[in-house]
Amino acid sequence: MTDYNEQIAELIDDFSFFENWEDKYQSVVYFSNSVNNDGSINFMANSDAAIVQGLIALMLKVYSGRKPQEILDIDTNFLEQIGLDEHLSPTRKNGLSSLISSIKNAAKLELV
Repeated sequence: MTDYNEQIAELIDDFSFFENWEDKYQSVVYFSNSVNNDGSINFMANSDAAIVQGLIALMLKVYSGRKPQEILDIDTNFLEQIGLDEHLSPTRKNGLSSLISSIKNAAKLELV
């Protein structure tokens, strides 16, 4: 087993790589989709950050399993209605917007 001092040193080294704090807690989202026989699209996404994983779960609940045109027709104003948009940092808002764009782009590709 690794000595905890070695683990702490590794952690300090990992964090010293980043130039600012925003970079230190940014999270990568892994995103993919598959098309069902009926033309509906299932989305899969994952992240190592719990907050981001929660946002992903919300978006998949709304968008996954729907037909492409239905996905494109969904208005994102529901984010304002539940108050989510006012409680996210700018970085999280950008990430959420990117996820929604990826979902809608996947739907557009299936309409062609």
